[in-house]
Amino acid sequence: MKKFIINIVLILVAFLIYFLQSNFFTWFNIAGVKPSMFVLFVVFIGLFSNKTLGTIYGIAIGLVVDLLVGTKIGITAVALGIVGFLSAVVDKNFSKDSRVTIMFIVLAATIIYEVVSYILNYIFLAINVEILNFIKILALEVIYNLILTIILYPLIQKFGYIIENEYKGNKILTRYF
Repeated sequence: MKKFIINIVLILVAFLIYFLQSNFFTWFNIAGVKPSMFVLFVVFIGLFSNKTLGTIYGIAIGLVVDLLVGTKIGITAVALGIVGFLSAVVDKNFSKDSRVTIMFIVLAATIIYEVVSYILNYIFLAINVEILNFIKILALEVIYNLILTIILYPLIQKFGYIIENEYKGNKILTRYF
């Protein structure tokens, strides 16, 4: 029952993030670049839950975003699925208590998301390769995501530990026996 409520809250948060991404941040952009809050959200789910949930939420959110604003269905889904999976893998090696560590994880996740999206768009949509423009957009988006991570991390951390206790639990004894 508790997992069901957590998933409902996560879906509602995804809708809130979509609203913020499509409406609020169009007013507050830096040189036309908006933050990718879905990357932050999928990183958060991957870090505090498990590989399966991080990947599923990444693919599901990516499909919804592709259906609503994308030109090809599946590009954002693949990129966010990779980010969700890798966030859960990174969870085992790094501490979630350090804000600096989380900032490096968000930095890496944003770069991975944008590079995978750019490569898939190049392959499937045959877009022109403009490396300097891509690097400028990537740098601005990384800065924007890092600023949002600094601001939102205390809230993310509190809710994240609730998710972690429910999905991972305290399984210390089950590992050794």
